[in-house]
Amino acid sequence: MTKAGRELLAQLTVATGPFVTMMLNTPADHQGVEKAQLKLKNFAREAKRRFLKKYPDRQWDGYQAKIDALLADQLFWRNDAASVAIFLTEDQTLVHYLSIHTDDQYYVGDTPYLLAAIRNSQFNYTYYLLALNRNSMKLYFVDNEQISAVDLPADAPIDVPTALGEEKRSGDISYTSQGRRNGTKEGVTYHGVNTKDEEVTIDWKNYYQAVGTFLREDLNNDAGYPLYLFALPENQAMFEKYAKVDFFSTDAAIDISPSTLTDSEIGSRVIPEIAQQLSEKEAAAYQNALDRKFIDQLGDIVPASEEGKVANLFIATSNLVDGYGEDPDAEYDRRQILNTMAINALQNKGEAHILEQKFVPGSRSLLAILRY
Repeated sequence: MTKAGRELLAQLTVATGPFVTMMLNTPADHQGVEKAQLKLKNFAREAKRRFLKKYPDRQWDGYQAKIDALLADQLFWRNDAASVAIFLTEDQTLVHYLSIHTDDQYYVGDTPYLLAAIRNSQFNYTYYLLALNRNSMKLYFVDNEQISAVDLPADAPIDVPTALGEEKRSGDISYTSQGRRNGTKEGVTYHGVNTKDEEVTIDWKNYYQAVGTFLREDLNNDAGYPLYLFALPENQAMFEKYAKVDFFSTDAAIDISPSTLTDSEIGSRVIPEIAQQLSEKEAAAYQNALDRKFIDQLGDIVPASEEGKVANLFIATSNLVDGYGEDPDAEYDRRQILNTMAINALQNKGEAHILEQKFVPGSRSLLAILRY
């Protein structure tokens, strides 16, 4: 789950309603923005009608003021997300950008509508990506499928000269680094005497040890996000052997040289590959859930979730049919039931997952793994 998704669910599962939840697909151009703004205004009008009917003793004005502020906020409409979820209470406005498309929709109720946010966080990971060459490195942070270069201090070991000094001490050899600060070129030109393989290996080892020391001691990673490698296989092996970074993980890796890709290409090619590797591993682990006690009927899952018995709730995406159904005033009646079950599971320290049916253990459409 992403950092942003985890924080959002933590906030919303303890917040106090009534809640107004609105979801919009994000427009890509000026004309699309105008249409989305009109849709948000229409949602606000319909939400007000439903709110006053459902909560006749509560005031709508505070909610409308928050919606008006979003309509006037130009930055709100300028983003690269596929869609956006808006959660309103009397005291808060929480905006969560999604990397998935969702049907435009709104809800009014005692709880927020979280299914889209849960689905967005499924197979969506927060981590560090180390683009590592033999003589240089660059560090990225990935969250909600967005990648950004980490702003490193001036003395960070971005290349061999910075880490080990301008002239190596392994034998009587000096070198000129061809790497740049952004780590987009790989290679070292050696000159001098005693250019032995073992001497090259010593500097390779020393550099990776310096990178490891920096990651352990100077990188602020209190949350313990994993670190994955984007490096040639031989560089990965050397890093794993000598860097000794406790949050480094081999659950995913990219086995090519970073020098072959630009930052933009890393975002478009590497991040999806990492996500696929991690999601396949996660989905495979879910299949073991059927070894525990479980139930798979809606009528049984609802009371079990209310009683805090559900450790893991699995909802197949086949349950999430677009549209308001035959009765718009029912407000996605079945979805609301699923949403309530998910909130119950989260509030009782359980987990909620929304997956394609083929990834749900046993290919079921609904499944709850019980604590006891």
